[in-house]
Amino acid sequence: MIDSYVTRRTLEVAGRSYSYASLPALGERFDIQRLPYSMKILLENLLRHEDGVNVTQREIEAVANWDPQKEPATEIAFLPARVLLQDFTGVPCVVDLAAMRDAMQALGGDPDRINPLAPVELVIDHSVQVDVFGRADALGRNAEIEFQRNHERYAFLRWGQKALQDFRVVPPSTGIVHQVNLEYLARTVMTRDIDGATWAFPDTLFGTDSHTTMVNGLGVLGWGVGGIEAEAAMLGQASSMLIPQVVGFRLSGALPEGATATDLVLTVTDLLRRHGVVGKFVEFFGPGLQHLPLATRATLGNMAPEYGATCAICPIDAESIAYLKLSGRDAAQIALIEAYAKAQGLWHDAGSPQAGFSSIVELDLATVQPSLAGPKRPQDRVSLADMPGSYAQALRTLKGDDAAWDRQQARFLGEGGSTAVGHAESEHEHGPDACPDHAHCQLGHGSVVIAAITSCTNTSNPYVMIGAGLLARKAVARGLTAKPWVKTSLAPGSKVVTDYLEKTGLLSDLEKLGFYLVGYGCTTCIGNSGPLPEDVSQQIADHDYVVASVLSGNRNFEGRIHSEVKMNYLASPPLVVAFALAGTIDIDLTRQPLGRDRNGQAVYLKDIWPSNQEISALVASAVNHEMFARNYAEVFDGGPDWNAIEVPEGKLYTWDDASTYIKNPPYFDGMTMALTPVADIRGARCLGLFGDSITTDHISPAGSIKKDSPAGRYLIGRGVPPLEFNSYGSRRGNDDVMVRGTFANIRLRNRMLDGVEGGYTRHIPSGEQLAIYDAAMKYQAAGVPLVVIAGKEYGTGSSRDWAAKGTLLLGVKAVLAESFERIHRSNLVGMGVLPLQFMDGESAVSHGLTGHEVFDIQGLDGGNAHTATLTATAADGGKKRFQVKVMLLTPKEREFYRHGGILQYTLRTLARG
Repeated sequence: MIDSYVTRRTLEVAGRSYSYASLPALGERFDIQRLPYSMKILLENLLRHEDGVNVTQREIEAVANWDPQKEPATEIAFLPARVLLQDFTGVPCVVDLAAMRDAMQALGGDPDRINPLAPVELVIDHSVQVDVFGRADALGRNAEIEFQRNHERYAFLRWGQKALQDFRVVPPSTGIVHQVNLEYLARTVMTRDIDGATWAFPDTLFGTDSHTTMVNGLGVLGWGVGGIEAEAAMLGQASSMLIPQVVGFRLSGALPEGATATDLVLTVTDLLRRHGVVGKFVEFFGPGLQHLPLATRATLGNMAPEYGATCAICPIDAESIAYLKLSGRDAAQIALIEAYAKAQGLWHDAGSPQAGFSSIVELDLATVQPSLAGPKRPQDRVSLADMPGSYAQALRTLKGDDAAWDRQQARFLGEGGSTAVGHAESEHEHGPDACPDHAHCQLGHGSVVIAAITSCTNTSNPYVMIGAGLLARKAVARGLTAKPWVKTSLAPGSKVVTDYLEKTGLLSDLEKLGFYLVGYGCTTCIGNSGPLPEDVSQQIADHDYVVASVLSGNRNFEGRIHSEVKMNYLASPPLVVAFALAGTIDIDLTRQPLGRDRNGQAVYLKDIWPSNQEISALVASAVNHEMFARNYAEVFDGGPDWNAIEVPEGKLYTWDDASTYIKNPPYFDGMTMALTPVADIRGARCLGLFGDSITTDHISPAGSIKKDSPAGRYLIGRGVPPLEFNSYGSRRGNDDVMVRGTFANIRLRNRMLDGVEGGYTRHIPSGEQLAIYDAAMKYQAAGVPLVVIAGKEYGTGSSRDWAAKGTLLLGVKAVLAESFERIHRSNLVGMGVLPLQFMDGESAVSHGLTGHEVFDIQGLDGGNAHTATLTATAADGGKKRFQVKVMLLTPKEREFYRHGGILQYTLRTLARG
């Protein structure tokens, strides 16, 4: 560490001495008191990593002199203190590290140099599926099925746990990664021994899940990145970023009766989407903050990707300390956190001065109303009273869709396919039909067929979970039941939730309405919703019903929750229970009854809705630190099934050529220490011409694998029967499977085709309509490079690494869009794919592009150019020539691109020593 500004100081806490880079010391030269909390953390990170090369006085002074109104232009290097993985995105990370060990040896280096240089924790939470539900044994059966499906993956992760240093795995059936992070893994202030001294510094992290931002509620700065960025951070490579703008969100007042944390966050998402915070930091402040418990702050942080922010943070204050105590953190650690925050000017209280922000958004909490969001985007908030209107509008839109879409969907369902994990071909029991002989199934348009209390967003929050339990108790007391066609499930974020629900007796009340515990994992929110009862599924297919799901999740993009469910609404856990009782979304729960009690009297939502006082009193009496201490005492140990897995030995992984789960990827094939010069792209064809809002869920393989898809045909060719296909997510460690599922989402619309939905394209010049993978392979065989063309907001969504990896492996050299989501653009660069952007106001439409042209991209100047010339040549020889922006935004990104990607750059750097 170079200490140009002499900021090293010593902090004494409970008899221990800690070195730290003092922000107040730097404040003697710069006015840093005006900096937002998050900007101070970035500044400390630079001070501590100053080396004269990657971090110099220039970067430190740029942050210290931060102008809130200035557009981001200055690059800084940020190195997080730790990395957090979940298993879907974490397995490919560990696969890449294993492959890098092989490549390091091939380059003549030491494979042991490929090790995490910062703490890495992986939580297995994305693999459990809701195969069994509505039964007391659902948890055990789903866990048993999970181990059967994922044995190879889990054995590989156990190898990583043994072979890699500073890498720990939280086994299955423990909790959701973000809730485990909030309740246990987060340090808030970290320590490390460096050159004989113990240093204290803010806890910062990268996570391979976009909702890593949930821990922002605890004052921890971190955000979601692609797996490739996470791998670089593991290997000590700082991430280049532009100094961001910071939007202040001022909260006043308090939530009214009937409004929940979910309603608040859906309101905030709506407001911030309209304000525009993509690529910016958001920081909450104001007198209303004191009324928000830590769990609600975490809910606000969690949804940052939904409103487009990089992070959404609350500062450290007395509520943070109270939560750390409640969650069973070590007393000495808590003392250090408070002392450090106060010493650094990171502590917030009523007397703290207001920081300077790039802009300010305000919300009076008293104005928040019960809300949902849908039917297909989390930012589309709908007040509870407006649900019938939302439903009617969505129904008109969906029923007015292309007839071709209906034909394709009917054909697909007739083959037993589904984008949802756990499709109709699953070999595991689904339970009896929901409505034998359809005697009680009054299914129709708007019927709620899935009601799921799921996802980290809300299952971390005891106020909404206990609220759901109290509503269930009151409903049961009045004799109400969930409608028989509703698939109900309860998937808490941690075992602590189960503890307090059992302690209060509310778990039993939820079970009486069908909300049995199905697993500890993300389940429905990531598409692991499992199959619908066969008779419900059949009715949907027979009558082409537009049915709905209501879930307490954070994502509801098209095709994500379940392929047979076209409308998906996000809601608080109590509202999830309420809509399970109603059985339809075509209802105004503020005026219409949920049902009738035993005496035939109408029961309204207001009759069974618990008061804020009831909920708070029960939370205070039921949730205690002993629950956290007990459940996290042996969090890394795992149960008998986990520990019975045989673990491969050795510092190099022994790849099994027969495995269809874990495979050595081709990224380093033929790699040498010498760089291949960056050339212009000539003679390219368009693989897909897309519109606005193409998400990474559209691009990345997800859900189940159809037997007639390229991936399905590949697996069958390898001797895997359809009953054992499992999901794309479970096979992320096998590039042969994943590349075949890239751009295969059944809701994808390629404008090169008329009235066709799904992963298809037009092969040029043959004119054949082919699966995108099949067309890409024909182009590759002919040596033809590819481009993808799209509209605005390309790459939003949470499916990170394979959206970029699959794009590369299909042979795509460049993606041209009107605008990009921050992480996906960065991930494309990280995989060596060139992101290009139309000039402002221009688009594929304005240039008359059809996707049938030949494309030349010239003037890249070895990756140094800021603009390039694109020439589109039509079949008749006509040419359209225009300028595009080269979206390599920093010198480090240009370096990554020249190396062919961040992994190659890192590997060459480590091999050189």
